[in-house]
Amino acid sequence: MKIGIIVAMDKELRLLEPLLENMMNVMVDDYRFTCGRLSGHDIIALKTGIGKVNAAVGVLTLINNFDVDMIINTGVAGGASKQVNVMDIVVAERVAYHDVWCGPETTPGAVQGLPLYYEAPTDMLKKIPSRHDIKVGLICSGDQFVDSIAQVEAIQKKFPEVLAVDMESGAIAQVCYLREIPFFSMRVISDSPGVGHDNAAEYNDFWTEAPQHTFDVLKHILKSL
Repeated sequence: MKIGIIVAMDKELRLLEPLLENMMNVMVDDYRFTCGRLSGHDIIALKTGIGKVNAAVGVLTLINNFDVDMIINTGVAGGASKQVNVMDIVVAERVAYHDVWCGPETTPGAVQGLPLYYEAPTDMLKKIPSRHDIKVGLICSGDQFVDSIAQVEAIQKKFPEVLAVDMESGAIAQVCYLREIPFFSMRVISDSPGVGHDNAAEYNDFWTEAPQHTFDVLKHILKSL
């Protein structure tokens, strides 16, 4: 299979690059795509930059130029539930926006005319290994760095089942939905705002302590495809 992998930041891309065989870079429309092989698949990885617009433009450029069979979004997210801890991996059974509202007679979280939830492929979810540090559920996206109890509680009021928050998964899922390409998101929890932790300290420490094996789940899933 040919699989596109989307990350938001250089730090996230650097966690992925050591896993790739025969790595090379390809420039398209001022984007640097990192190509290689992983678990028997052709991989095209892209750092889009932070936020929904960057993510959407980046993933559309990837789709238009590389004819991929699937898009996987990986990287980091903030915990939004007491069920998750720093270094846990949250796999998105579904993705929603926490900062979208298109006015009266629409559902908060849904772009008008589009679904509230973007669902992960069922066959992909079946390939997730059973481990205590892997949680499967809802990831919510928005153009906010969520680092306070008030922000987490506001999101929980809309989506009580939320496990993690990020700034890109929703936009990538929406583009993939429109282009009819399977989309799968999995995130390593870098911090847990609002659940009794020092969010800023956790986030800073994560980048110096995060081991490469946090991406082992990705390799496991790719091997099983």
